[in-house]
Amino acid sequence: MISVSEIVEYLSRRDIDFCDARYEDKNSLSITVMNDEIRSISSTKHTGISIRVFMNGSWGYASTTSMDWNDVKEAADKAYKMAKKLSGNKISKKEFTVIVSTEEAKPRITHHPWDIPIDDKLDVLFTINKTERSLDKRVVNTISRYSESIDHYELANSIGSLLVWDEIRTRLSSFVITADAGKMQRSYFVKDGTAGFELVKKIDIENEAKKVVNEAVNLLQAKRPPTGEITVVADPSVAGVLAHEVMGHASEADEVIKRRSFLTDMVGQRVGTDLVTMVDDGTVPGAHGSIPFDSEGVPSSRTIIIQNGIYRGYMHSLETASIMNAEPTGNGRAQDFNRRVFVRMTNTFFEPGDWKFDEIIEDTKDGLLALKSLGGMEDPVGGGFQTDVLLGYIIRDGELTELVRSFTLSGKALEILKTVDAVSKEFELHGGFCGKGEEDFVPVSTGGPFMRAKMLVGGG
Repeated sequence: MISVSEIVEYLSRRDIDFCDARYEDKNSLSITVMNDEIRSISSTKHTGISIRVFMNGSWGYASTTSMDWNDVKEAADKAYKMAKKLSGNKISKKEFTVIVSTEEAKPRITHHPWDIPIDDKLDVLFTINKTERSLDKRVVNTISRYSESIDHYELANSIGSLLVWDEIRTRLSSFVITADAGKMQRSYFVKDGTAGFELVKKIDIENEAKKVVNEAVNLLQAKRPPTGEITVVADPSVAGVLAHEVMGHASEADEVIKRRSFLTDMVGQRVGTDLVTMVDDGTVPGAHGSIPFDSEGVPSSRTIIIQNGIYRGYMHSLETASIMNAEPTGNGRAQDFNRRVFVRMTNTFFEPGDWKFDEIIEDTKDGLLALKSLGGMEDPVGGGFQTDVLLGYIIRDGELTELVRSFTLSGKALEILKTVDAVSKEFELHGGFCGKGEEDFVPVSTGGPFMRAKMLVGGG
């Protein structure tokens, strides 16, 4: 097979500023069991090479699925011609800062998914389904899913880097629907990370099944939530939406350069209370968004975005770092070899504080505990926050009282962060996939601690 180093050597004979080549071999498996029946088993394999050339401020991109040298050279020539044609139309010539290294990074796993028979994976899903259905007659639908991805990368660039690494992710989830007297409710659990099948083996399936069934059953009798501006204790999933969808996307430097971020020119300004610290950290062991290197070969890093309420900076790719005279942060990511590189998050979260969760509840006279985000709105331009929440509890005089059903939290992110007055020691990350707009999805994690702040509550 042609090597990425040979492609770079071929292009480097020409008058270019920079080039790189990235080989990818991506394999995935997904299994769904619904109501004790197999609904789908699908596997995919994508192999290809991404080639980039940078000349006088412009990129040329090309990709190929062929490993034949003539086809690869044709793709390399196409990238070169594109860069040359566009040369000088965007920005002036820039120097890229890349940590030059020759390295091979292997994931730390104990049970490679390929070593586990598919029958064992099915057994886990059937066990979840049967357990959930046996717990309560009001359970009318159970959907359990297992997925794995095994991705291999090789990257070389004209500065001298040569990198080889693998990324392995495993995910297990279940979704329960209950019905009674014309009412329907649901709940779910998700476990995922950069791990092998050991992630699944560590899950207490019976306990997780009981929790989601109890939630979905109890929600059938839950009350409507209060509305208006309320003191909210947001759980890690809700705090994660605020970190990722609003503050995170607005901290991606390619949006800042285009002045499409409400955080443009905000470095050094106060955006929250002293209790608010937020980072993007692609080095967190086992987290779903962790990566050894980004798609440009830059080592993943811990980037401080907010420190004790002060806005500190942005996430960068090679290009945005060169434009803004900053160091690249390892956030240049592409969905695959056929997509372009954007500035993307990895694991984005608020850091834990000094309070215990029980102390926050006891210290809250009137408020609402918000649990299990159902997703959120991306608004890097306006800075608006919005998320639907599955359930919550009314807090009265420091105690959790009535269970309330689904509601919406909203507000302006900076206004919310400036009301944060308690942050818990308890901390969680939740994995998923993030798109740039509505496409180009990459694995990420969001989350953080429990946070108390003022938010607008609606719906129910």
